[in-house]
Amino acid sequence: MSASDQGTILVTGGAGYIGSHVVKLLGERGEKVVVLDDLSTGNRDAVLFGELVEGNTGDAALVSKLLQEHNIQTVMHFAAHTIVPESVTDPLKYYRNNTAATRTLLECCQHAGVANFIFSSTAATYGIPEDASKPCSEELPTAPINPYGMSKLMSEHMLKDLSAACDMKHVILRYFNVAGCDPDGKIGQSTKNATLLIKVASEVAVGKREQLTVFGTDYPTEDGTGVRDYIHVSDLAGAHLAALDYLRSGGQSTLVNCGYGKGYSVRQVIDSVNRNHGSDIKVIEEPRRAGDPPALTAAVDKIHATFDWTPQYDDLDIIVKTSLAWEEKLLDREKTGQHAA
Repeated sequence: MSASDQGTILVTGGAGYIGSHVVKLLGERGEKVVVLDDLSTGNRDAVLFGELVEGNTGDAALVSKLLQEHNIQTVMHFAAHTIVPESVTDPLKYYRNNTAATRTLLECCQHAGVANFIFSSTAATYGIPEDASKPCSEELPTAPINPYGMSKLMSEHMLKDLSAACDMKHVILRYFNVAGCDPDGKIGQSTKNATLLIKVASEVAVGKREQLTVFGTDYPTEDGTGVRDYIHVSDLAGAHLAALDYLRSGGQSTLVNCGYGKGYSVRQVIDSVNRNHGSDIKVIEEPRRAGDPPALTAAVDKIHATFDWTPQYDDLDIIVKTSLAWEEKLLDREKTGQHAA
């Protein structure tokens, strides 16, 4: 059976950074896709396949209409606010968009008989691990320390409870640090005022920002800076297709981490940016931020045991090179007045 015979997929937030990379892979293998995005942070030009519908996942009438008209069998849910500091200063914005809107989406899916639901979650659900020297396993207790992480964890619980009450199966993917851009250079990370380290460092390298701030150089790590598990966005997108294939082949509802199972420090990231850019970026050092763990890496045994998924870009230099190439492309587009995907 071809991909197009497996039913249409609704991708919420499919014009955003991660969602657009998933839509690209879905389209390239012939899947039928409908994208729902309010374009508050997403980009219309990033949707390379399928139909784009402008709207919000909290709009029950619109969501129900799309599910019925397109006979949606699978929903991939990315639409969310994701800036941790903003979630602290404006928590209700996050509970409205990330939690309440997800509840509305799930209710619509239940009424429409959607078979499969793949949810974009986050390692922020773990909070600060008791032993940061060990990778986070899926069995680790969840203890979010900010409204962003809590809003996602609440959605996880709703999804699990609903799946237990009806026939819908789900996969929850807990992302670690997503980075890099489409190796083909067609789409990338275009969010304004982004806070992701590799994105910001790449913007400094091409001259869009003056400097990179390193928060904390006295952590109990090898070089004193925080260590994180960085996963290339295209590998993460591939994990979503693997999750889709798993559910379609009769897999049971599950939750898995998405990472490489190893970490890089902030200094290692800066060294890679300097090396691949050809000159050193300006860096200033500030004290630690409250709530930042010394290290956060993923235990990845479960994702490899559960899905047919083999990362293609598991290399820091590759991640950085694709990010730098995208920033150069964005810079050229800005100079010529073109839109950015």
